[in-house]
Amino acid sequence: MNWDQLKGNWKQMRGKVREQWGDLTDDDVERAAGNRDQLVGRIQERYGVAKEEAERQVEDWSRRMQ
Repeated sequence: MNWDQLKGNWKQMRGKVREQWGDLTDDDVERAAGNRDQLVGRIQERYGVAKEEAERQVEDWSRRMQ
């Protein structure tokens, strides 16, 4: 699913984001609001991973959402 679609369906996708990254808070997910860079940054912060790893995780996840 492309990010325009994800952003448009963010309210429905929030639960799937929380399933994938359970350490993200509701506030983290709300602040990301479908913005890929924001989501990557939140994952980096919560999980202590490098930006490249967070980007890979988000890309893998978004492909599975298709």
